[in-house]
Amino acid sequence: MPHPFHLAFHVSDLNAAREFYSEVLGAVEGRSTETWVDFDFFGHQLSLHLGTPFATEATGKVGDHMVPMPHFGIVLPVNEWTLLAARLEDRKIDFIIPPSVRFKDEPGEQWTMFFRDPSGNPIEVKGYADMAGVFAT
Repeated sequence: MPHPFHLAFHVSDLNAAREFYSEVLGAVEGRSTETWVDFDFFGHQLSLHLGTPFATEATGKVGDHMVPMPHFGIVLPVNEWTLLAARLEDRKIDFIIPPSVRFKDEPGEQWTMFFRDPSGNPIEVKGYADMAGVFAT
């Protein structure tokens, strides 16, 4: 089993973050205090702390898109990606990049979508039909 990563970052509203990460993204809430909350985010630990979210700019050129930097996310098998994309669309999430395929018929072909959490933190979710393609060259 891969080793889970830990990522801690600021959110401006813990209650809005709790609802978004658990109800929308399906993360499982763990320990918390009045100033932070941990989530199991697809097997990885996110620690959301009250504070000013980090600044981002659309400076990352990927294909034809300028994506927000920095950002974080998760890589899923395409069937799980499709289910999450449908859930986000049903909830009328405002996408930076709507669910789409990138690098079609090339090494690293991937499904992708970009959106922000309620505090403005950018999130990318990628999907692969063949997870071996994650590190394709």
